[in-house]
Amino acid sequence: MVTKMTVPPLALTEEDGPGTQLCAVMDGAGEIGVRRALIPEPLEGEVRVKVKWVGICGSDLEVFRGAREPEFVSYPTRLGHEVAGIVDKVGAGVSGIRAGDQVALRYVWGAFAEYVCCRPFSVKVLPQEFPLLEASLIEVLPGILHAAERGQIAPHKNVLITGQGVSGLILTQVVSLFSPRRLAVTDLFEEKLALARKYGATDTYRLSDPHGRTADATRADFPDGFDVVIPCLLEGEGMIDAIDVAAQNGTIVMYGCIGTCRKPIDFFKVHKKRLDILSTEPKRDIDNRRYFEESLRLVSDGLVNTKEMITHVVPLADIAEAFRLRNGHGGSAIHVMIDCEVKR
Repeated sequence: MVTKMTVPPLALTEEDGPGTQLCAVMDGAGEIGVRRALIPEPLEGEVRVKVKWVGICGSDLEVFRGAREPEFVSYPTRLGHEVAGIVDKVGAGVSGIRAGDQVALRYVWGAFAEYVCCRPFSVKVLPQEFPLLEASLIEVLPGILHAAERGQIAPHKNVLITGQGVSGLILTQVVSLFSPRRLAVTDLFEEKLALARKYGATDTYRLSDPHGRTADATRADFPDGFDVVIPCLLEGEGMIDAIDVAAQNGTIVMYGCIGTCRKPIDFFKVHKKRLDILSTEPKRDIDNRRYFEESLRLVSDGLVNTKEMITHVVPLADIAEAFRLRNGHGGSAIHVMIDCEVKR
């Protein structure tokens, strides 16, 4: 059975003193604040991480907006999974990982906190000189690498990425390394498109309306559509647009658009165009680890920039304001980082 995302348990408390920590709890849609919890002890086969940085992901935003179905999440809940920190305690039976190691985490949810415990599978040890601020976004790269490989991108193919949020901008950097014939991207904001051009996009299209048809914007340059379409939007309705703009015999790699879709999908169009629609996230644990290793190498070698899109840093105590900032509709707030290292 493939390993899935886990939420490390935290025991909330009314106490405020030694042995307690701050953590963020979302009590309902649009309602997030800080509470106190006991600092957990690592069980056998676990390590404890003193969290430094956690990014606010688009999936966190969907939960904040109340846009995920009950089978995905129920309130109250804890969020945060783009994690970088330092191992501060190692449980019995763990080898290879030591206290003091700088790490990035993957498949750990609920990390808007000072401390979390997890198993070594979720841990990627970083070089000691690696800047932790740039490390948390390594978490999104395994899924992005897998998406690019599933698309079988090659120099004779035209590729489209819809959406240039944080993951979209990283996806643009990765896909450009696969040397497509042309790499087109769309977004609502020029600030993000400017970064996309820097990261390898050959064609950029600013959409004036979040519900606008991509095919209308790109038809003059790509009348036959795109060989590979990778939606990198939050809303499930983006799949309708992806199907519309895909070329005959094209491939859609569903990195984004995993939110609920409440509009009808024309599956006859999928059949008529002979489209392949592929999901992402590695299906085997060994592949997940391999992509994790490749992700670190791409960032440490300077081929993927995870720092440049960080526009705001907010302390954990002000997480409600950070979510309002990230949830705003504008191009100035691209990536908001939460600083979980509480100054005592």
